[in-house]
Amino acid sequence: MTGDRIFTLRFWLSFGALFCSAMVMYSLVATITQYVSEMGSTALLAGMVSGIYIFGGMISRLYSGGALERVGWKKIALIFVALHAGACFFYFFVHNVALLLLVRFIHGVGFGASSNALMTIGMSVLPRKRFAEGCGYLMLSTTLAVGIGPLFGGLVYDRFGGTGCFTAATVMCVLMLLLTLPLDIRDIDPAVRRKLDPEGIRRPLDEAVSPLKRAGTGSWVQRFIEVRAVPISLVTGLTALGYVAIMSFYRIFSVQTHLERPFALFFIIYSGVLLFTRPMAGRLQDRYGDRIVCIPGILAQTAGIFLLAFWPNAFTVVLCAVTCGLGYGTLSSACNAIACRHTSIERRSYAVSTFYICCDVGMGIGPMLLGGIISLSGSYTTMYYFAAAATLASLPLCLWALRKRR
Repeated sequence: MTGDRIFTLRFWLSFGALFCSAMVMYSLVATITQYVSEMGSTALLAGMVSGIYIFGGMISRLYSGGALERVGWKKIALIFVALHAGACFFYFFVHNVALLLLVRFIHGVGFGASSNALMTIGMSVLPRKRFAEGCGYLMLSTTLAVGIGPLFGGLVYDRFGGTGCFTAATVMCVLMLLLTLPLDIRDIDPAVRRKLDPEGIRRPLDEAVSPLKRAGTGSWVQRFIEVRAVPISLVTGLTALGYVAIMSFYRIFSVQTHLERPFALFFIIYSGVLLFTRPMAGRLQDRYGDRIVCIPGILAQTAGIFLLAFWPNAFTVVLCAVTCGLGYGTLSSACNAIACRHTSIERRSYAVSTFYICCDVGMGIGPMLLGGIISLSGSYTTMYYFAAAATLASLPLCLWALRKRR
């Protein structure tokens, strides 16, 4: 990294690998509920199959925070990218829900740790003075996948069924591996630096965690998460619960409300909004602070999901896409920057892990919880009201989390 440059070779390799990882996630999440429903399962089981992928990712993130620091960023990335790709192969041999749950869980384990490693690498090559802006650009990798993935997955599923989707996911995983291999991060990887300078690498780490020890936090907690990153990460988890209501069930809801055509544009509009707002929000955040991005985003997403439930039509579908872009889409970048900005390079993998664990709770439990609400109430409208309320619940938590932030 030279000076204040954001766009380096390492940035683009990390960006490309994260894009492929997110494409696999979003293309399958958007279609797997329909795939399971066509197997004759209930909405609750469909939600479980969708959400267990994220739950597997959450479990692997708990492990990966410490493993990245001990084993090395690139080694962990390569191991779990390979697992990610290998799991895709087993989809072709699964013909019942029980085995599909197992494969989805294993696939999620590969996804969680590999994306943790790649995001840690990508954020660690960003210039500090432009950190929020650079984070916004880096996370456009997932933004593009959010827009392209569900649309691409839906088109492939309509033409080639589940087999076509699984084939596309496998190809993306192989490409992800090819982009990870040439990453050269020996100058910033803590495991490599420790071998070269055992005392020098440990000194900043001890200084970074000692305040937590003095505060009485058990050392076992530090092996899994960065405690200071928890509050703002929970904010993103709640907004993720609101967003996943759209992502997991929009195909079925669009058929029931005869809004297939507007919903076909939902993720394109969502991504278009983010292509404009994320870099701008990052610059505003670097200059004016975090509240100017976080508070409007939460209120916007709450209003969009509520209006979609109250008055479902083409206009509110488009409005919801815009407001979710201002909400979860922008907040996921802003809150990630907040979580990582004040951590040392040695603790950054823990901060990234903590942030995505909280996101995974929202994205993983969300489909199962929301599927249960649908099964109990028989109404997608009730489910979307709940999703709007969950988003609004993040506002007081956000205000508390930012009370001491700049």
